[in-house]
Amino acid sequence: MAVLATLLAAALIAGLSAWHWVDSGLRRADWLTARPSGPATSWLILGSDERDGTTGQDGTTGERTDTILVLTKPKNGPSSLISIPRDSLVEVDGALSKINAVLGLYGRKSLVAKIEDITGQKIDHVAKINFGGLTTIVDALGGVELCYDQDVDDEKSEMHWKAGCHVVDGKQALAFSRMRYSDPQGDFGRAQRQRQVIGAIAKKAASPSTLLNIPKLTRVGGAAMAAISVDERATPATMARMLLAFRDASGAGGITGTVYWTDPGYYVDGVGSSVLLDDARNTELFKQLVDGTHKAGVVGTQSEQQV
Repeated sequence: MAVLATLLAAALIAGLSAWHWVDSGLRRADWLTARPSGPATSWLILGSDERDGTTGQDGTTGERTDTILVLTKPKNGPSSLISIPRDSLVEVDGALSKINAVLGLYGRKSLVAKIEDITGQKIDHVAKINFGGLTTIVDALGGVELCYDQDVDDEKSEMHWKAGCHVVDGKQALAFSRMRYSDPQGDFGRAQRQRQVIGAIAKKAASPSTLLNIPKLTRVGGAAMAAISVDERATPATMARMLLAFRDASGAGGITGTVYWTDPGYYVDGVGSSVLLDDARNTELFKQLVDGTHKAGVVGTQSEQQV
Protein backbone atom coordinates (compact mmCIF):
# COMPACT_ATOMS: atom_id res chain seq x y z
CA MET A 1 0.00 0.00 0.00
CA ALA A 2 2.85 2.37 0.80
CA VAL A 3 4.37 1.79 -2.64
CA LEU A 4 0.99 2.38 -4.33
CA ALA A 5 0.46 5.57 -2.35
CA THR A 6 3.93 6.79 -3.33
CA LEU A 7 3.26 6.08 -7.02
CA LEU A 8 -0.11 7.85 -6.91
CA ALA A 9 1.46 10.85 -5.19
CA ALA A 10 4.24 10.98 -7.80
CA ALA A 11 1.68 10.80 -10.62
CA LEU A 12 -0.36 13.59 -9.04
CA ILE A 13 2.69 15.82 -8.67
CA ALA A 14 3.72 15.15 -12.27
CA GLY A 15 0.20 15.94 -13.46
CA LEU A 16 0.04 19.18 -11.50
CA SER A 17 3.47 20.19 -12.78
CA ALA A 18 2.41 19.56 -16.39
CA TRP A 19 -0.83 21.52 -15.83
CA HIS A 20 1.11 24.47 -14.43
CA TRP A 21 3.64 24.31 -17.28
CA VAL A 22 0.93 24.45 -19.94
CA ASP A 23 -1.23 26.98 -18.06
CA SER A 24 1.66 29.38 -17.56
CA GLY A 25 2.77 28.97 -21.19
CA LEU A 26 -0.58 29.80 -22.82
CA ARG A 27 -0.60 33.20 -24.53
CA ARG A 28 -4.04 34.66 -23.88
CA ALA A 29 -5.95 37.64 -25.28
CA ASP A 30 -9.53 38.96 -25.04
CA TRP A 31 -11.59 37.44 -27.84
CA LEU A 32 -14.96 36.33 -26.48
CA THR A 33 -18.29 38.13 -26.76
CA ALA A 34 -21.11 38.28 -24.21
CA ARG A 35 -23.32 35.92 -26.23
CA PRO A 36 -24.76 33.19 -23.94
CA SER A 37 -23.29 29.69 -24.19
CA GLY A 38 -25.20 27.02 -26.08
CA PRO A 39 -25.61 23.25 -25.70
CA ALA A 40 -22.31 22.43 -27.45
CA THR A 41 -18.72 23.64 -27.16
CA SER A 42 -17.41 25.53 -30.18
CA TRP A 43 -13.86 26.63 -30.93
CA LEU A 44 -12.93 29.23 -33.53
CA ILE A 45 -9.61 28.20 -35.10
CA LEU A 46 -7.80 30.97 -36.96
CA GLY A 47 -4.72 30.53 -39.10
CA SER A 48 -2.42 33.31 -40.22
CA ASP A 49 0.37 32.89 -42.75
CA GLU A 50 2.54 35.98 -43.08
CA ARG A 51 4.87 34.55 -45.74
CA ASP A 52 2.91 34.91 -48.95
CA GLY A 53 1.38 38.33 -48.23
CA THR A 54 -1.98 37.43 -49.74
CA THR A 55 -4.14 40.53 -49.40
CA GLY A 56 -6.72 39.99 -52.10
CA GLN A 57 -7.86 42.86 -54.33
CA ASP A 58 -9.35 45.18 -51.73
CA GLY A 59 -6.06 46.74 -50.58
CA THR A 60 -6.80 46.11 -46.91
CA THR A 61 -3.80 46.29 -44.61
CA GLY A 62 -3.20 44.90 -41.13
CA GLU A 63 -3.48 41.46 -39.60
CA ARG A 64 -5.42 38.95 -41.68
CA THR A 65 -6.88 35.54 -40.86
CA ASP A 66 -6.73 33.52 -44.05
CA THR A 67 -7.77 30.25 -42.40
CA ILE A 68 -11.05 30.23 -40.47
CA LEU A 69 -12.39 26.99 -38.99
CA VAL A 70 -15.23 26.29 -36.58
CA LEU A 71 -14.77 23.17 -34.46
CA THR A 72 -17.91 21.96 -32.67
CA LYS A 73 -18.26 19.25 -30.02
CA PRO A 74 -21.91 18.53 -29.17
CA LYS A 75 -22.96 16.75 -25.98
CA ASN A 76 -23.97 13.80 -28.13
CA GLY A 77 -23.24 13.12 -31.78
CA PRO A 78 -20.28 13.67 -34.11
CA SER A 79 -17.75 16.47 -33.79
CA SER A 80 -17.40 18.78 -36.80
CA LEU A 81 -14.71 20.95 -38.40
CA ILE A 82 -16.09 23.49 -40.88
CA SER A 83 -14.18 26.01 -43.02
CA ILE A 84 -15.40 29.54 -43.66
CA PRO A 85 -13.88 31.00 -46.87
CA ARG A 86 -11.49 33.86 -46.18
CA ASP A 87 -13.23 35.97 -48.87
CA SER A 88 -16.69 35.61 -47.31
CA LEU A 89 -18.58 38.91 -47.54
CA VAL A 90 -19.66 40.39 -44.19
CA GLU A 91 -20.91 43.73 -42.91
CA VAL A 92 -19.37 45.42 -39.87
CA ASP A 93 -20.53 48.83 -38.63
CA GLY A 94 -22.39 49.44 -41.89
CA ALA A 95 -19.37 48.70 -44.10
CA LEU A 96 -18.82 45.64 -46.30
CA SER A 97 -15.60 43.69 -45.99
CA LYS A 98 -14.09 40.26 -46.56
CA ILE A 99 -14.08 38.31 -43.34
CA ASN A 100 -10.31 37.78 -43.33
CA ALA A 101 -9.87 41.57 -42.98
CA VAL A 102 -12.19 41.99 -39.98
CA LEU A 103 -9.53 41.23 -37.36
CA GLY A 104 -7.17 43.90 -38.66
CA LEU A 105 -9.87 46.49 -39.26
CA TYR A 106 -12.20 46.04 -36.29
CA GLY A 107 -10.49 43.83 -33.71
CA ARG A 108 -10.77 40.41 -32.14
CA LYS A 109 -14.28 40.57 -30.67
CA SER A 110 -15.75 41.91 -33.91
CA LEU A 111 -14.37 38.90 -35.78
CA VAL A 112 -15.80 36.48 -33.22
CA ALA A 113 -19.16 38.28 -33.39
CA LYS A 114 -19.22 37.89 -37.18
CA ILE A 115 -18.53 34.15 -36.88
CA GLU A 116 -21.37 33.90 -34.36
CA ASP A 117 -23.64 35.72 -36.82
CA ILE A 118 -22.74 33.26 -39.59
CA THR A 119 -23.17 30.14 -37.45
CA GLY A 120 -25.95 31.35 -35.17
CA GLN A 121 -23.99 29.82 -32.29
CA LYS A 122 -21.79 30.92 -29.40
CA ILE A 123 -18.01 30.69 -29.86
CA ASP A 124 -16.73 29.39 -26.52
CA HIS A 125 -12.99 29.44 -27.24
CA VAL A 126 -10.52 30.77 -29.80
CA ALA A 127 -7.13 29.47 -30.92
CA LYS A 128 -5.04 31.48 -33.37
CA ILE A 129 -2.30 29.52 -35.11
CA ASN A 130 0.73 30.87 -36.90
CA PHE A 131 1.01 28.41 -39.79
CA GLY A 132 4.74 28.99 -39.93
CA GLY A 133 4.91 27.56 -36.41
CA LEU A 134 3.31 24.33 -37.57
CA THR A 135 6.67 23.23 -38.92
CA THR A 136 8.10 22.80 -35.44
CA ILE A 137 4.97 20.96 -34.24
CA VAL A 138 5.09 18.50 -37.13
CA ASP A 139 8.82 17.94 -36.67
CA ALA A 140 8.34 17.39 -32.93
CA LEU A 141 5.75 14.73 -33.78
CA GLY A 142 8.18 13.00 -36.13
CA GLY A 143 6.13 13.87 -39.24
CA VAL A 144 2.48 13.36 -40.24
CA GLU A 145 0.80 11.52 -43.08
CA LEU A 146 -0.95 13.65 -45.73
CA CYS A 147 -2.73 12.69 -48.93
CA TYR A 148 -3.29 14.53 -52.21
CA ASP A 149 -4.32 12.86 -55.46
CA GLN A 150 -2.41 15.07 -57.93
CA ASP A 151 1.23 15.65 -58.85
CA VAL A 152 2.30 19.18 -57.86
CA ASP A 153 5.40 21.20 -58.69
CA ASP A 154 4.55 24.64 -57.28
CA GLU A 155 7.45 27.04 -56.76
CA LYS A 156 5.46 29.73 -54.92
CA SER A 157 4.50 27.40 -52.06
CA GLU A 158 7.52 25.12 -52.53
CA MET A 159 5.18 22.14 -52.66
CA HIS A 160 6.62 19.30 -54.74
CA TRP A 161 4.33 16.29 -54.55
CA LYS A 162 3.72 12.92 -56.16
CA ALA A 163 0.06 11.89 -56.12
CA GLY A 164 -0.76 9.70 -53.14
CA CYS A 165 -0.15 9.62 -49.38
CA HIS A 166 3.21 10.46 -47.81
CA VAL A 167 4.66 10.99 -44.35
CA VAL A 168 6.05 14.53 -44.44
CA ASP A 169 8.16 16.77 -42.23
CA GLY A 170 7.27 20.26 -41.06
CA LYS A 171 8.57 22.07 -44.14
CA GLN A 172 6.59 19.82 -46.47
CA ALA A 173 3.44 20.09 -44.32
CA LEU A 174 3.68 23.89 -44.46
CA ALA A 175 4.03 23.84 -48.24
CA PHE A 176 1.03 21.48 -48.39
CA SER A 177 -0.96 24.04 -46.36
CA ARG A 178 0.11 27.02 -48.47
CA MET A 179 -0.26 25.76 -52.03
CA ARG A 180 -3.17 27.27 -53.96
CA TYR A 181 -1.95 28.52 -57.34
CA SER A 182 -1.53 24.97 -58.67
CA ASP A 183 -4.80 23.80 -57.14
CA PRO A 184 -7.79 23.81 -59.54
CA GLN A 185 -9.98 24.78 -56.56
CA GLY A 186 -7.74 27.66 -55.47
CA ASP A 187 -8.46 28.91 -51.95
CA PHE A 188 -11.20 26.31 -51.47
CA GLY A 189 -8.71 23.52 -52.15
CA ARG A 190 -6.17 25.10 -49.85
CA ALA A 191 -8.72 25.26 -47.02
CA GLN A 192 -9.45 21.57 -47.53
CA ARG A 193 -5.75 20.70 -47.25
CA GLN A 194 -5.32 22.91 -44.19
CA ARG A 195 -8.12 20.99 -42.46
CA GLN A 196 -6.29 17.80 -43.36
CA VAL A 197 -2.98 19.06 -41.91
CA ILE A 198 -4.52 20.17 -38.62
CA GLY A 199 -6.48 16.93 -38.38
CA ALA A 200 -3.33 14.87 -38.99
CA ILE A 201 -1.48 16.81 -36.29
CA ALA A 202 -4.33 16.30 -33.81
CA LYS A 203 -4.55 12.58 -34.59
CA LYS A 204 -0.85 11.98 -34.00
CA ALA A 205 -0.64 14.29 -30.97
CA ALA A 206 -3.49 12.36 -29.30
CA SER A 207 -1.99 8.95 -30.13
CA PRO A 208 -0.39 6.67 -27.48
CA SER A 209 2.97 7.00 -29.27
CA THR A 210 2.95 10.68 -28.31
CA LEU A 211 1.03 10.74 -25.02
CA LEU A 212 3.12 7.94 -23.46
CA ASN A 213 6.45 9.39 -24.60
CA ILE A 214 7.10 12.18 -22.09
CA PRO A 215 10.14 13.75 -23.85
CA LYS A 216 8.25 13.77 -27.15
CA LEU A 217 5.10 15.11 -25.52
CA THR A 218 7.13 17.91 -23.95
CA ARG A 219 8.64 18.86 -27.32
CA VAL A 220 5.24 18.86 -28.99
CA GLY A 221 3.69 20.89 -26.17
CA GLY A 222 6.45 23.49 -26.30
CA ALA A 223 6.16 23.82 -30.08
CA ALA A 224 2.38 24.14 -29.87
CA MET A 225 2.47 26.86 -27.21
CA ALA A 226 4.94 28.83 -29.32
CA ALA A 227 2.68 28.64 -32.38
CA ILE A 228 -0.74 29.17 -30.79
CA SER A 229 -2.42 32.01 -28.88
CA VAL A 230 -5.79 31.52 -27.18
CA ASP A 231 -8.77 33.29 -25.64
CA GLU A 232 -8.90 34.70 -22.12
CA ARG A 233 -10.79 31.70 -20.67
CA ALA A 234 -8.66 28.93 -22.16
CA THR A 235 -7.08 26.36 -19.83
CA PRO A 236 -4.98 23.22 -20.35
CA ALA A 237 -8.23 21.22 -20.14
CA THR A 238 -9.72 23.41 -22.88
CA MET A 239 -6.76 22.65 -25.13
CA ALA A 240 -6.93 18.93 -24.42
CA ARG A 241 -10.64 18.84 -25.30
CA MET A 242 -9.97 20.82 -28.46
CA LEU A 243 -7.29 18.33 -29.50
CA LEU A 244 -9.63 15.37 -28.99
CA ALA A 245 -12.47 17.14 -30.81
CA PHE A 246 -10.11 17.81 -33.74
CA ARG A 247 -9.18 14.14 -33.85
CA ASP A 248 -12.82 13.03 -33.74
CA ALA A 249 -13.98 15.54 -36.36
CA SER A 250 -11.21 14.49 -38.75
CA GLY A 251 -11.91 10.77 -38.34
CA ALA A 252 -14.35 8.54 -40.18
CA GLY A 253 -17.12 9.30 -37.69
CA GLY A 254 -16.72 13.07 -37.86
CA ILE A 255 -18.05 15.89 -40.03
CA THR A 256 -15.83 18.10 -42.17
CA GLY A 257 -16.38 20.54 -45.01
CA THR A 258 -17.33 24.13 -45.67
CA VAL A 259 -20.21 26.48 -45.07
CA TYR A 260 -22.75 26.98 -47.86
CA TRP A 261 -22.60 29.85 -50.34
CA THR A 262 -24.70 31.11 -53.23
CA ASP A 263 -22.02 32.92 -55.26
CA PRO A 264 -18.23 32.33 -54.92
CA GLY A 265 -17.42 35.28 -57.20
CA TYR A 266 -19.74 38.04 -55.99
CA TYR A 267 -18.17 41.41 -56.87
CA VAL A 268 -18.48 44.45 -54.61
CA ASP A 269 -16.91 47.83 -55.44
CA GLY A 270 -14.14 48.59 -53.01
CA VAL A 271 -14.03 45.01 -51.74
CA GLY A 272 -13.47 42.91 -54.84
CA SER A 273 -14.52 39.38 -55.67
CA SER A 274 -16.14 37.85 -52.58
CA VAL A 275 -17.98 34.74 -51.46
CA LEU A 276 -21.67 35.40 -50.83
CA LEU A 277 -22.79 33.05 -48.07
CA ASP A 278 -26.14 31.26 -47.82
CA ASP A 279 -27.27 32.49 -44.41
CA ALA A 280 -30.34 30.27 -44.04
CA ARG A 281 -28.53 27.03 -44.91
CA ASN A 282 -25.61 27.87 -42.65
CA THR A 283 -27.86 28.62 -39.68
CA GLU A 284 -29.59 25.28 -40.15
CA LEU A 285 -26.28 23.44 -40.63
CA PHE A 286 -24.81 24.70 -37.38
CA LYS A 287 -28.04 24.10 -35.49
CA GLN A 288 -27.78 20.43 -36.46
CA LEU A 289 -24.05 20.31 -35.67
CA VAL A 290 -24.62 21.80 -32.21
CA ASP A 291 -27.57 19.49 -31.52
CA GLY A 292 -25.54 16.47 -32.68
CA THR A 293 -28.23 15.45 -35.18
CA HIS A 294 -26.22 15.80 -38.41
CA LYS A 295 -24.87 12.56 -39.83
CA ALA A 296 -21.14 12.03 -40.28
CA GLY A 297 -19.55 12.94 -43.61
CA VAL A 298 -18.64 15.93 -45.72
CA VAL A 299 -20.87 19.00 -45.90
CA GLY A 300 -21.07 22.36 -47.65
CA THR A 301 -21.25 23.82 -51.14
CA GLN A 302 -17.77 22.62 -52.04
CA SER A 303 -18.74 18.99 -51.40
CA GLU A 304 -21.92 19.43 -53.46
CA GLN A 305 -19.93 20.80 -56.40
CA GLN A 306 -17.57 17.81 -56.32
CA VAL A 307 -20.37 15.26 -56.65
